[in-house]
Amino acid sequence: MRFLIRIIFFFGLTVIYAQDNQPKVSLSFDNVNLKNAFSQIEEVTNYRFYFVDAWLGDKIVSGKYENTPLNEVLEDIFKDTILNFFISNKKGIIITRNSVIYDELPKGFFGNEKKETVDSGEEIKVNPVFQIKDGISKKRRAQTIRIGRENKNSDRSSFTLEGYAINSRTGAPVSNLSIIVKNKNTGTDTDKNGYYEIELSPGLNILETSAMGVANQTKRIIIYNDGELDFNLEESLEVLDEVIIESNVNENVKSAITGAEKVDVEESKNIPLVLGERDVLKVATTLPGVTTAGEGAVGFNVRGGKSDQNLILLDDAVVYNPQHFFGVFSALNPFTLGEVNIYKGSIPAEYGGRLSSVFDIKTRDSDAKEFKGEASIGPVTGNVVLETPVFKDKSALMVGGRVAYANWILRSLDEENLQNSEASFYDVVAKYNHKFNENNKISATGYFSRDDFSITSDSLYIYKNRALSLNWEHKFNEKNRGNLIVVNSAYEFDIEFDGDTNGDFKLGNSIEETELKLKMKYLYSDRLKFDYGISSKLYALRPGNKKPDGAESIVTPVNVPKERGLESAAFLSGKFDVTKKLLLDAGIRFSVFNTLGESSQRIYQEGLPKNDGTLIETREFDKNEVVETYGGPELRLSARYLILPDFSVKASYNNTIQYIHRLSNNTTASPIDTWKLSDLNIEPQRANQYSIGLYKNFNQNAYELSLEGFYKRLDKILDFKTGAQTLLNQNIETEVLQGDGKSYGAEFLIRKNKGKFNGWLAYTYSRSFIKLDSPFREEQVNDGDFFPSNFDRPHDISMVTNYKFTRRFSLSANFVYQTGRPVTFPIGNFNFNNSEFVVYSDRNKFRIPDFYRLDIGFNVEGNHKKGKVAHSFWTISIYNVLGRNNPFSVFFVTDEGEIKGLQSSIFSVPVPSITYSFKF
Repeated sequence: MRFLIRIIFFFGLTVIYAQDNQPKVSLSFDNVNLKNAFSQIEEVTNYRFYFVDAWLGDKIVSGKYENTPLNEVLEDIFKDTILNFFISNKKGIIITRNSVIYDELPKGFFGNEKKETVDSGEEIKVNPVFQIKDGISKKRRAQTIRIGRENKNSDRSSFTLEGYAINSRTGAPVSNLSIIVKNKNTGTDTDKNGYYEIELSPGLNILETSAMGVANQTKRIIIYNDGELDFNLEESLEVLDEVIIESNVNENVKSAITGAEKVDVEESKNIPLVLGERDVLKVATTLPGVTTAGEGAVGFNVRGGKSDQNLILLDDAVVYNPQHFFGVFSALNPFTLGEVNIYKGSIPAEYGGRLSSVFDIKTRDSDAKEFKGEASIGPVTGNVVLETPVFKDKSALMVGGRVAYANWILRSLDEENLQNSEASFYDVVAKYNHKFNENNKISATGYFSRDDFSITSDSLYIYKNRALSLNWEHKFNEKNRGNLIVVNSAYEFDIEFDGDTNGDFKLGNSIEETELKLKMKYLYSDRLKFDYGISSKLYALRPGNKKPDGAESIVTPVNVPKERGLESAAFLSGKFDVTKKLLLDAGIRFSVFNTLGESSQRIYQEGLPKNDGTLIETREFDKNEVVETYGGPELRLSARYLILPDFSVKASYNNTIQYIHRLSNNTTASPIDTWKLSDLNIEPQRANQYSIGLYKNFNQNAYELSLEGFYKRLDKILDFKTGAQTLLNQNIETEVLQGDGKSYGAEFLIRKNKGKFNGWLAYTYSRSFIKLDSPFREEQVNDGDFFPSNFDRPHDISMVTNYKFTRRFSLSANFVYQTGRPVTFPIGNFNFNNSEFVVYSDRNKFRIPDFYRLDIGFNVEGNHKKGKVAHSFWTISIYNVLGRNNPFSVFFVTDEGEIKGLQSSIFSVPVPSITYSFKF
């Protein structure tokens, strides 16, 4: 080694890089190692190689060169290595690892100092050549790692380092590992697969890692070009002393996405909810811009949108009804979930088909090293999830099941009317993940849920979800990777009526979709990244049928014809760092929807109301014949400008198209609602949304603050005529109206991430209006003026807090306040032809009382003694501790000739619960 250094020093004193006078050589290599290749070159030239044997590795080269300059030959054989070379006119070729030998001194080599400011505000003088301050103790010297091959002609200001964090004992990925660049205001965290990606400046970077349950690491990275580095982490048994986790450092400030939220699945266990159930979707409603129509309401309203305008995905498969028991519980098993990302402003171009939001929910990969599990038992449900390796270190299977046992509770109550009641549900999920090699992984997910509900009734309500997903992830090279995804989803609702007469019947509807999707990622450079892909989805709807149940039933069968449609799309998006402060995220999605036969389509006179009197003809379409085609471009544009490293302003624009509609003329969505595809008479819904916001972090990211405003215009929003009949209506277009909509508002969020006391306060001011206008009175609502939608709730306040007395004991609280939603009241009555009629107000002119609720919970975490069979967690909570009788709906009855208003409530008294869960 000393000999090599002397040689390098000798040749380095003579500035003689004779690039233009390179000798030309003719030779060929046939599967030889680098050392033999050097020997062949030395035989045909007067040059001698100087190198360290250990640097050459087992690289094999092949190639044929005819009268080729020597430097081009060397570039070719070194192209897939981290080796560089320097050709001297002293007839020497010096091989270096990673770095380049320069033939002139860099600018500022002698004494030119520059100033750099670190996050602490301390000003440090740094000589770019001779001084490097890494702040690492000599007692714990960090490992130095060189990444990439230096390119002398490169002018790049940063390079991309990526890799995986792995538990060295189990081989399992380490998610949410915080990776910080010391003395620089930047960092990242690993995803559920342990993958990370970070931009580093050329030269020396000090990386520090931290996460719960693993020992911290510090690495000195000297980066010359893009490269990979995996972290093999040791388990830590000393983390109980103090654990500080920083994930997504400044991500809320630095990303270009507006209106994006992430739900921490693990922390959701500390939020008190009804009957002690962990529910990530309920937690989502405590975030700005996400609301529900009330307790017991199915679906979500995001930024003034309808519940059918949200795309809810479980491992890329659509879940049409992600809630049990008419919205009281989540239908997604929280023990199996890994990530929950919500997009309500800047919706990425890969997603389409909905106007308001995307809930992208991912299950976690199971452990391929050892058998483990998690279980819980509460007042109403029991839950268990098991994980087991299939092929050691390569593949594993996770199976989870949850079941409700509320039936015995109903039947044990001292209420005769409830003795024959039924209220039960269950859901199961299974996931298999297999890693073939570093470049190929597959995962398959299956999900099924079922609800059975019957309270003091002779009708049994049954609704079911099914979702299947297959994902193949392939890494082509360092710059290209992709996913091929096949999914199938289905939702089915049925009513079984068993009365005392011969009118028994079964009624049901269903929707099914199958999608094939290819999405790709391309890293063009450290400043420009692309996402692109194609997808195609086939819909099959059974809008509804009714048939007699039993031989004695006299019910007349009714069958609404099936519907089919094909939705296809191509998308392209890119992230471009224009400058260090300005980041653009732009994309376009072009979608096309084809309504398919076999079907019958009614043709009405143009410009007139759709009814039997304006019917011209009924047109028949054969199977797979295209009935109608809709489509168009969907732009996705967002930008971020960094005012300070922890303070940014963002703006975005999105236009979206939705080809499927939920048919419901109730005040709130319900599981019995049916779905309808766009066709000749019902056009797709469209929306344009504008957002702008300010984002600021304080006190080393201990506090997050955001303020965001939005404005949305909608077209062809589906609503119904007054008194419309939607159930089993074969000519539904005669009952629907399509109009304009608008919503606007502001969202405020302050979050505390560190310390004993943490949580967030969210406030949303949001208005949502719809306009149903027409030259014809029968198609007008409220004289054709804008009026509040069913889910218009101007003020929404949520506060979620958690105070840790010790590492094991904590107290949680959850407070919610919402403006009462709109409602239509009767305002009078009159007699005509000896009949009494009720006069109603304008639609949604009044409001039900405001909603507010306080929940509290006390959490006890088991100790962390080594060798324990299981780690336990107790939650003791009281839902609606104030006993507020919040109205779910208001309805009117006639009692002895007098119209009386009544209200229904879901939980009108405090509901205590205790839940025990454990991991093993």
